[in-house]
Amino acid sequence: MYLKTSVLPLSRLAYLGDIQFFCHYLINETELTKAAAIKDITAAEFNAITAKDINIFIGDYCKRYKIKKENITTIYENGNRSLARKKSTMSVLFKFLYRDNIIDKNITDSFNPIRLPKPGEKEIKTLEQDEVMRMLDAAQSGEGLTKKELDYWKKTKRRDKAILVVFVTYGLRLYELQHLNISSFNFSRGDFKIYRKRGKETSMPLNKSVESAIKDYIYNERASDDGLKSEYKDALFLSLQGSRMTERAIRELVKKYTSIGMATSRASGYSPHKLRATAATSLIELGNSIFDVQNLLDHENVTTTQLYAAHKKHAKQELIKNFEWLDETNSTGQNAKKPGLLDMDANKLKNRSTENKNEK
Repeated sequence: MYLKTSVLPLSRLAYLGDIQFFCHYLINETELTKAAAIKDITAAEFNAITAKDINIFIGDYCKRYKIKKENITTIYENGNRSLARKKSTMSVLFKFLYRDNIIDKNITDSFNPIRLPKPGEKEIKTLEQDEVMRMLDAAQSGEGLTKKELDYWKKTKRRDKAILVVFVTYGLRLYELQHLNISSFNFSRGDFKIYRKRGKETSMPLNKSVESAIKDYIYNERASDDGLKSEYKDALFLSLQGSRMTERAIRELVKKYTSIGMATSRASGYSPHKLRATAATSLIELGNSIFDVQNLLDHENVTTTQLYAAHKKHAKQELIKNFEWLDETNSTGQNAKKPGLLDMDANKLKNRSTENKNEK
């Protein structure tokens, strides 16, 4: 309730997960509480927690920790962004406890800062155009797939191609693509509907490539409604079991085909979000307005879209390749002058220099 008006439900759920994780840390890794279960941690014990304790939790424990389940030990590592979210969770928790008079003082001002990468500091991973084409060719021809993958591909090749084409054309989020329905598409009008974050409905125009791939899948491969459960009859992308594809299945599909496009191992394949980044950078490289790309991808802030604009490859070369001051070296080894600024004679340059000094 404390966060209801300012934080989205999934973010609040993530905060609760962080708080639960912190409470387990208190019980299992520290002497800050005598409780054996989260519900038994007392207000007095929270009141005794200091900023130093939180800094140790975030800056030391959370960076690298182990969790043992059923005799299997897993090591987890958190980067700066994950640590920053945990710090934000702790700040919210202790501000709430202080506001409601559960603890005596607000300790959040003494939390250590977390350094986040500056925009553009972290490389944005995308597919090159030739890699996109190889990826789509693999979905159409099966080239690059293993024998086992080919057996599966024969039953899903049209679906796989449609999914990939939609991703690289519109840069949809995984959730948005997974929840596409047949009823979302109006082929006569040339558009389809998607549901963005916060349940916002958006209409997207169909281009020929996407329309062709979707129709090919629906009419020539997708299971008929007769054998489907009622809740899946309208779902667009189906598994071989006749249910709506899961997010995990779509991730694995994208990872497989992107690895073929990049000629790398399956483990090194890209996530659907990398295809979203690929769509963004490709649209910007084609000269489209950054604000139009922002609208298409549903970025709340244009600075997010600017990260993809900053990533525009070969931008410096494109800027200067037609901005030459000198001709190529001539046969005598001397540089010839081009028309323009370099045609000024020495007297003009001297006069201009004198004028500038007088102005100063």
